[in-house]
Amino acid sequence: MAEPLALALDIGATKLAVALIGPDGLVVRGDRAPTRRDEGPQAVLDRLLDLAQRVRGDAAITAAGVACGGPLDARAGVLLGPLHLPGWDHVEIVRLVEDRFGVPAVLANDASAGAWGEFRAGAAKGAGSAVYLTISSGLGGGAVLDGRLLVGATTNGGELGHVCVRPGGRRCTCGRLGCAEAYASGTQLVERAREAMADGRASALADVDDLDAEAIVRLAADDDLAGELWAEALTCLGQLATDLVNVFEPEVLVLGGGLAEQEALPAAVRTAVTLNAMVPIRRTVRVERAALGGTAPAVGAGLLALERVA
Repeated sequence: MAEPLALALDIGATKLAVALIGPDGLVVRGDRAPTRRDEGPQAVLDRLLDLAQRVRGDAAITAAGVACGGPLDARAGVLLGPLHLPGWDHVEIVRLVEDRFGVPAVLANDASAGAWGEFRAGAAKGAGSAVYLTISSGLGGGAVLDGRLLVGATTNGGELGHVCVRPGGRRCTCGRLGCAEAYASGTQLVERAREAMADGRASALADVDDLDAEAIVRLAADDDLAGELWAEALTCLGQLATDLVNVFEPEVLVLGGGLAEQEALPAAVRTAVTLNAMVPIRRTVRVERAALGGTAPAVGAGLLALERVA
């Protein structure tokens, strides 16, 4: 008998990703397309479902999983105006997927799905508990304790990027002051650089076309502004990570997202946890770079879907 397969759909701000996922988390095949969210929800949904149809091909699937940022209602299968998708108000995404493919579907927050993917098939495989942080354009995460994914009362828990690390500090996109995301996400690194230069701060960053977080990291050793921004981001991530391991006491802290590929980031987090986390937590927690990369949300969503129908 063939192994069951899940169709996994990951809805991001800039890209749509679809993959066929096996019960071991193996990506059988997958593809991507630009989101082009400015075209509106219907055009993006049509593109997403058509992409999923192409990836599925003639494969027999038993379930489908959808990963997307919140807010959402995972139990009802509805997107409730995700912050990265303007105009997506009360989109019944699970119903749309089930109608198109004729199999049960589940919805999960993308960072929570990423946490589950790394726990079941990635850097935390074999552990009993893990915390996952994804540091890219935004800052998110999820936690798995004693083998259970924590999702909260309304399935919107796990907003780990909105832990306060600078009380009274910079206003975050969520409206609160001093969130980790306001200092350590790629989007906010770029925003802070532009604000500083607009206020007259001299920097080599002014000569960078299409400024992004990677350019800030690349110039951090030679440019004062870039160096200050990157150093503060690493400090805030170290504070966040220390708080999280003290609260959850995971066996593994997994660092994912594009910025986690920068060698300085996991090194800084590992040092902060080693120096500042409580004893004996600091002696037992492992800080690991994510193993699944950008496929973690899709893998996690696919596995959650397979487990739901098992």
